Amino acid sequence: MIGLSLSEIADAVNGVLHLDGAVNADGTSATPATVVSGAVDTDSREIRAGGIFVAKPGETTDGHLFAPAAIENGAALLIVERALDLPVAQIIVADAVVALGDLATVVVDRVRAEGRLRVIGVTGSNGKTTTKNLLRAILGRVGPTVAARASFNNEVGAPITMLAVDFDTRFLVAEMGASGIGEIARLIRMVRPDVGVVLKVGLAHAGEFGGIEATLAAKTEMVTDLLETDVAVLNADDPRVAGMRAHTRARVVWFGQDATGASRAPDGTDFSGVHATGIEVSSSGTTFTLHLAGGDTRPVTFQVLGEHHVMNALAAAATAEVLGVGIDDIVAALESVVTAERWRMQVLGGRDGVTIINDAYNASPDSMTAALKTLAQIREAGQRTVAVLGEMSELGEFSGDEHDRIGLLAVRLNISQLIVVGRAARRMHISTINEGSWDGESLFVENQDDAFALLTATVRPGDTVLVKSSNSAGLRFLGDRLGEYFS
Repeated sequence: MIGLSLSEIADAVNGVLHLDGAVNADGTSATPATVVSGAVDTDSREIRAGGIFVAKPGETTDGHLFAPAAIENGAALLIVERALDLPVAQIIVADAVVALGDLATVVVDRVRAEGRLRVIGVTGSNGKTTTKNLLRAILGRVGPTVAARASFNNEVGAPITMLAVDFDTRFLVAEMGASGIGEIARLIRMVRPDVGVVLKVGLAHAGEFGGIEATLAAKTEMVTDLLETDVAVLNADDPRVAGMRAHTRARVVWFGQDATGASRAPDGTDFSGVHATGIEVSSSGTTFTLHLAGGDTRPVTFQVLGEHHVMNALAAAATAEVLGVGIDDIVAALESVVTAERWRMQVLGGRDGVTIINDAYNASPDSMTAALKTLAQIREAGQRTVAVLGEMSELGEFSGDEHDRIGLLAVRLNISQLIVVGRAARRMHISTINEGSWDGESLFVENQDDAFALLTATVRPGDTVLVKSSNSAGLRFLGDRLGEYFS
């Protein structure tokens, strides 16, 4: 974080500075003029010398309990909701999470005032983290870039990322997630993007949102507060996203997967959008020709597995072009990325030609469909495909039908073996049987241990095994176990 005095931080978060007995790391007494510039975090384990620990009450525990550990790790300041009997500077606030966001706003505003920083916000039902990582790779080639680690995209993770900027930072890539209306708007109010990217509106978290229309309303928040001088980067192939043009004052830049879908805007008017042609998918990645809006084209060998990730690459390329990055840097960066992120189409294994694709960080109907289609696309002649699938969570009233639909899709894609894990996903297994699977083509097991035992006994040399579920189902750990076993 940029250096700020304790009094400046207290003003930023509307808090009360508490210095009774507080000492600095060098043993001197802390004063309102003491400057703090360390990293900010809510996890005491991540605190380093000079850092700021935000004691956030949680669902199962209370961050205040970990303040002593934060001090042991070098915390110079605690942002707390009640004074603690600890020998370090503290700022007492009414709400630690709100304070975290307020501090992020002040820090980014100060850096932005220097005139260099450009802020990019990324949202969508799927693909946020992958697109953020691609943008980090592209923009990092042309200037200092800050982007979230993992999926830091909520009211806690997003401001932690924002607070990592300094006066040398040229680009801030903020991933913005939501599970309800108003959450993205809150992040936008924290730090308004210069470029707002919307990838897709789908059924992910539909149960929490209350339906697809509520999801659409929430994702539209990304573009409604953009100014005429800002840019909205929108998916021309998703009608819901394309319709957001009517809700923004910003200039719209389109991206789409093919020349037909991206050569005209959804209302039929001509436009020049970023798009891909000649898409070919294999077990080693995807090749395509990238067409930028300015007319430049280049072939791309994209190592991230799955045709659906081409859309994320196009979104990143469109955003980078808006920010003045040339096609050579864009393509070089895209080709340098090997994995989207751990547990996202992560290729493991290798022994006896067995490939494990661990894509179990999260799952929605759209991402589950894309993963199964990829599994079918990369199958070579005579090769078996195995899909190990768990629950798609947070679908609410759509859950039963969507699990049924995925089971039917596995049959229609001719997946050799389906293994459904956990009772919450059992309808996938039932629907495959109803669709005509027999003779063990679909199997149901209660838990990960049973699935591991079954797979290690039945997987054959040359098989490709997809492991896919929502985070809550935990199959990413099964994928890791299988990857280690077959390595």
